[in-house]
Amino acid sequence: MRDPIRSIVIVGGGTAGWMAATFLARRLAHLRLSITVVESSAIGTIGVGEATVPAIRDFFAAIDLGEADVLRETEATIKYGIRFADWKARGHDFFHPFGLYGVGAHGVAFHHYWLKLRAAGDTTPLGTYCLATQLAERGLFLPPVDRPANDLGVFNFAVHFDASKFAALLKRLALANKVAHIDARITDVARHGEDGRVTAVTLDSGARVEGDLWIDCSGFRSLLLGDALDVPFVDWRHWLPCDRAVAIPCTAAQVHRPFTTATATEAGWRWHIPLRHRVGNGHVYCSDFIDDADAEDGLLAALEGEALAEPNRIRFTAGHRARFWERNVIGLGLSSGFLEPLESTSITLIQSGLERLIPLFPDRACDPRLAATYNNQSVLEFERIRDFLMLHYSGNQRIGEPFWDHVRAIPPTDGLRAKLDAWRAAGEFVRREWDTFQDASWLSMYAGFDDLPARYSPLADHVADADLRDSLTRMRAAIDGTLAHAEPHAAFLARVHAGVA
Repeated sequence: MRDPIRSIVIVGGGTAGWMAATFLARRLAHLRLSITVVESSAIGTIGVGEATVPAIRDFFAAIDLGEADVLRETEATIKYGIRFADWKARGHDFFHPFGLYGVGAHGVAFHHYWLKLRAAGDTTPLGTYCLATQLAERGLFLPPVDRPANDLGVFNFAVHFDASKFAALLKRLALANKVAHIDARITDVARHGEDGRVTAVTLDSGARVEGDLWIDCSGFRSLLLGDALDVPFVDWRHWLPCDRAVAIPCTAAQVHRPFTTATATEAGWRWHIPLRHRVGNGHVYCSDFIDDADAEDGLLAALEGEALAEPNRIRFTAGHRARFWERNVIGLGLSSGFLEPLESTSITLIQSGLERLIPLFPDRACDPRLAATYNNQSVLEFERIRDFLMLHYSGNQRIGEPFWDHVRAIPPTDGLRAKLDAWRAAGEFVRREWDTFQDASWLSMYAGFDDLPARYSPLADHVADADLRDSLTRMRAAIDGTLAHAEPHAAFLARVHAGVA
């Protein structure tokens, strides 16, 4: 007879813990089980995950959380993508948007037509044909429509928010949905003598908390998955060598446009994330090429306003636990792995981990076949993102700079090599299972680094140059016409906070 899960214990709060609590409380509300979050207010959280990708809007919907409420309560702003400054070379920048480029025709993707005109001498940037890019660059807000007329209207947005305020909002929602909360430090983890499952934790108060299924959201400590179950860590520093970060919020000195900025530095990169009440700043770097003091000084010198807190220094290793689900423990967030926040994937990996758990939700026996499926999906997802992040480094042309020479010379993984080969030979994309970033994202990187294919598709010659120029002119006019209906980003946020959005 099936023995259903009767209790879920989430170890750790923060963004990961409270995302898990709210999501599971909603999706499993029809089951007779308890959900408990055990966290210690004496243990700090990383708390710098301020940027997201558009999938976060699906999470809001899944937990019945209104976007306007998130914007108001977390000092959030809109994000249409990421501006990359100095990555190809000093003084050069490009944009990775949350949207498509142009409109293809006759079964030929738009970028082949753009490449065809480029070969004929047209220097119009690719981003001119992307609505999300134009909204970002002009500091405007426009919500996506449900059924756009064509690919020109396909775009989305994410948000920047105060991570601690977001966690607090989720906590209130979880408690309202009957999630129990215990503020205590875990001093011991008990395991079943025969099969090694986690059965209970002992708290510093002496109390004991038992559970059937455990969600490890304990951060880099990986209290259950790493420490108690001894699941090894797969180290990816040979592919992604940055291993440290320092974060400092500051006051804003200007009105910011709706995007994140990632600026390449001597031995890594800086993030700049505009919120309504402050700016989030951080410096991710490789300690083999710069010392901590210089990295911190560089960040302080780049602040646009007064620092609002002491530096938050973080050490990390890129990679993941060999297994994300072990026995009756599932790791989420930093406890399961870490990839530098270059594309704001930390929160979406938490979200994806929760979404993939629901169709595989076990009974108390925790059939290992479910864990094997989950682990395979999780590893593939991490590997796909790793390859996309590697592309950010391998495409640089900062010749003669030790760090950038080093990362440019790192051999690509087999998966990345297959993508690069198909692109460089024929301008085609290799699609893989569990790819987080789709064709348009890869195109933005290729074009941003001027890593263009040897030829455009000969099928694009179906359209004569004169007709093609006319068509692309009309696309630009259509985008301009759509932008006329947008409003300034700051005005939109003011309306939201006034309760009239």
